[in-house]
Amino acid sequence: MKLVILDRDGVINYDSDAFIKSPDEWIPIPGSLEAIARLSRANWRVIIASNQSGIARGLFTMETLNAIHAKLRREVAQAGGIVDAIFVCPHGPDDGCHCRKPKPGLFQDIARRYDIDLQAVPAVGDSLRDLQAATLAGCAPWLVLTGKGEKTRSMGGLPPGTRVAEDLASMVDAWLSEE
Repeated sequence: MKLVILDRDGVINYDSDAFIKSPDEWIPIPGSLEAIARLSRANWRVIIASNQSGIARGLFTMETLNAIHAKLRREVAQAGGIVDAIFVCPHGPDDGCHCRKPKPGLFQDIARRYDIDLQAVPAVGDSLRDLQAATLAGCAPWLVLTGKGEKTRSMGGLPPGTRVAEDLASMVDAWLSEE
C-alpha cells in the first residue's frame, strides 16, 4: 500500500495564528488540492495528521472541525482526489497526551489502523514538530516552505534526511517522479 501523511494547516490550506475556526476560514493553498488529486490518481492513500488544539482552547467545537473537514474533502473531491482519513489531536499543548505532535501518537494510530510499517512513508509538514513526529514514527520527513515552512527552515535543526519542497505540489512532483 502506498501511503502519504500530510499535515493540514500550512500544507494544504493557509494557516492562521488565530486558528482556522470555521469552514469559511479554511482556504486551500493554490495547487494543494490538485496535488492531492494527483496522489489519488497514482493510487496513493492520502492521510491527514493534524494538531487541532483550538478544540481544547474552546475556540471551536468538534462539530465545527467536522464541518471544516467536510469542506476540505468536498474541495479535494472536486479536484478529483480523495482524502482517505483525517487523524486529529484535539488536546492543548499542556495536556500531556501522546497524540500531539511532536510526539508520534497520531502516526502510530495511522500505522495501527492501516496495519502498515511507516518506514520511509512520506510525511509532509511545515513545522519542526511535524517533522519530529514523522521521524520518530519512521517516516521520511518533507518540509514544505508554505505556512511556517520558511521560518522552520531558517531556524535549522531539521531532522536528518528531511527533504524540502516549495509547496505540496512541488513535493508531489518530486515524489511521483521517483516512483
